Amino acid sequence: MLKTFARGFFAATLLVSQAAYQAAYASWPERPVTLIVPYAAGGITDVIARTTAEHLQTKLKQTFIVQNETGAGGIIGAANVARARADGYTLLFAPIALLTLSPLTTKVNYETSDFAPITIVASSPFVVTVSKEFPTNTIAEFIAEVKKKPGEYTYASAGAGSTTHVSSLLFLKSAGLDMVHVPYRGVGPAFTDLIAGHVQMLSASPVELKPFVGSDSVKPLGVSSKQRSRYLPNVPTISETLPTPTVATYNGLLAPKGTPAEIIDMISAEMVAAAKSPEFLDRLAKIGVEPGGTTPQEMAAEIAADSERWKSVANDLTPPKSQ
Repeated sequence: MLKTFARGFFAATLLVSQAAYQAAYASWPERPVTLIVPYAAGGITDVIARTTAEHLQTKLKQTFIVQNETGAGGIIGAANVARARADGYTLLFAPIALLTLSPLTTKVNYETSDFAPITIVASSPFVVTVSKEFPTNTIAEFIAEVKKKPGEYTYASAGAGSTTHVSSLLFLKSAGLDMVHVPYRGVGPAFTDLIAGHVQMLSASPVELKPFVGSDSVKPLGVSSKQRSRYLPNVPTISETLPTPTVATYNGLLAPKGTPAEIIDMISAEMVAAAKSPEFLDRLAKIGVEPGGTTPQEMAAEIAADSERWKSVANDLTPPKSQ
């Protein structure tokens, strides 16, 4: 009798606890939600994050604050979110490369498993771009020219281990090309030297390339995405000429591990719907990025695939031929 009572009491307590748990998150968000952006204000990630915050604020009737926590190439902000309470009130808005690429190039104090994927909001491919004086106009011509002079031509990046660096490495490895890496402190200085002819190639996003399109100062040869970019419709994909991995920067939302699934699913559902909203799509188009709108499971799969892509060139991230 006592055992029966105890089992019944335990079951009733469990049901009450579960009901209380569900009720606690059914009303989320009850107070402002902070999106940590691990980069300075004004960059592409920051602009997309603010667009996302405004959308969620409108849909969920609560304040969404974008907070920039910079340092160590984004690692500090990401680590802060990894250590935050898993209650849905502190989220990370960042490129997934912080989870898939940064651990291969520098010391980080977090694991990919410290985060729960929510959704990829937007992506941007890379464009293999050459100086106007370089004697090629297509990817095929570029490959043929560089193969004539292995180790003589140079390619720029926004820094050793950056996505502009590693996306170039993936392309060069696929094409069997040998070029000398010249790292810069950002894409801006890299473009300056590309235009001046001091380096011959640079991989950059359509957003970064936009100021130079139509200026005849550079020549975009190929896009690293599966399909041609809507922003550069006349530029073929690299894969139209050469079998090569699809490479892009994926910006999205992540939560600390252990964040209730109800909250994650709620945010994801809103952003999946946003990816079908003409107003939200128009805002992304003005930024110059491709819409995402993935489920948590789809984002997790993309993180895994992205990690494998970067691992394929991990041994080349500190090549001996760097200037």
